[in-house]
Amino acid sequence: MMRQSWMRTTLIAAACAAMGMSATSASAIGLIQAYEAALKNDPQYQSAVFENQAGQEYRKLGRSGLLPSVQYSYSTSKNKAAQTAPNFLGQLTTSYPEYTSINNAVSLRQTLFSLDATARYKQGIAQTKYSDAQFSGRAQDLMVRVLSAYADAKYAEDQLALYTAQRDSYREQKHLNARLFEKGEGTRTDMLETEAKLDVAEAQVIESTDNLAAARNTLAAMIGMEVNNLDSLGSEFKVMPFSPSTLSEWRLIASDQNAEIAAARLAIEASEQEINKNRAGHTPRLDLNASYSRSIADTLTNYNQDSTVRSIGVQLVIPIYSGGYVSASTSQAVANRDKARSDLEATTNKVMIELQRQFNTTQSSMAKIDALQKSVNSATLLVQATKQSVKGGVRINLDVLNAEQQLVASKRDLAQARYNYLISLIKLRVAAGNLSIDDLRSVAAYFSSSN
Repeated sequence: MMRQSWMRTTLIAAACAAMGMSATSASAIGLIQAYEAALKNDPQYQSAVFENQAGQEYRKLGRSGLLPSVQYSYSTSKNKAAQTAPNFLGQLTTSYPEYTSINNAVSLRQTLFSLDATARYKQGIAQTKYSDAQFSGRAQDLMVRVLSAYADAKYAEDQLALYTAQRDSYREQKHLNARLFEKGEGTRTDMLETEAKLDVAEAQVIESTDNLAAARNTLAAMIGMEVNNLDSLGSEFKVMPFSPSTLSEWRLIASDQNAEIAAARLAIEASEQEINKNRAGHTPRLDLNASYSRSIADTLTNYNQDSTVRSIGVQLVIPIYSGGYVSASTSQAVANRDKARSDLEATTNKVMIELQRQFNTTQSSMAKIDALQKSVNSATLLVQATKQSVKGGVRINLDVLNAEQQLVASKRDLAQARYNYLISLIKLRVAAGNLSIDDLRSVAAYFSSSN
């Protein structure tokens, strides 16, 4: 069920991507468009797809031991013999007959009772399910990686825009200081203060430009297309209703649906069958054998004769001693089973820790976003009030510069808090194991192409 759902999602998304890949690079790339492109182009995801395809064969490999095995053989040879025999007078004479031998045979073998074949069949089913669980986890991981890369690139865009606006503001302030100084209303200190802030702002613009290029390249490598413009967060940002509301409910969901936990459980099941498979080395095996063979001159004594043999019967094989191999391999399989159990416990602990971390981050991000939004509003009013106070002689030039710097920092922190909230929300659902394409669409709704 898990794999089929993801495969349907993959096929639908890939079809949508195929229709939308002709979009020009000048238009903004949306989050869903980036995800659909990653389904086709991300190397890590493609590796997971092929690995899952290989994993589907475990079921067939295990089943093959319970199905009939049919073989056909054909052989032919030219023979030249020397035959010595008494003639009618009782004298020994030698003849040199030459003849062609032909042998055709078809044989069938059907297992009637084999604990080894039964264990291999059950193990194959477990290994295929394990592959499906791993693929489900990697498919969800793709959503997280795309969103994280998209948010990093968008945050880098936001930083560049903020620092560029701050630099331009400092430039205007520098020109204003110069004009006031020429009129005898300003001071050289004001000019030096603004110049120092401007130099820092220029460095921040250069650094943020490099960061933007690196972030875009990371996203481009994942989605297989050039990244020039991304959708921006909408002006109205409201947190999603948080459901379930308690950590205990999330823990129950994760215990039942998390892909890593499911894979660890299936690894135990596969190791249990490995034990049964090795223990079967001490148990008998019963097979049905049937064959049909036709021979022409297969030996010297009947080189001028044809023979046809049809046979059917059962074969019972009872193992007695194999040099200690069965005991050793069984003990090894038991140890591997115990290791798998320990791995399950470690995986469960890791998942639950991550679940709690993302749960706490998501909840704290809600309060943080609200606080930072108030900080941006206050900083905006502070800049306006400080500029008015400078005109009235109450504040000085440095107060304006500091107020503008505080506003930029507040806007930067607010943007980062919003992106972190969206990422932690998706990571929380990954840890719970109930992430779907609808959740990614809900996050994508926060972005718009109005820019």
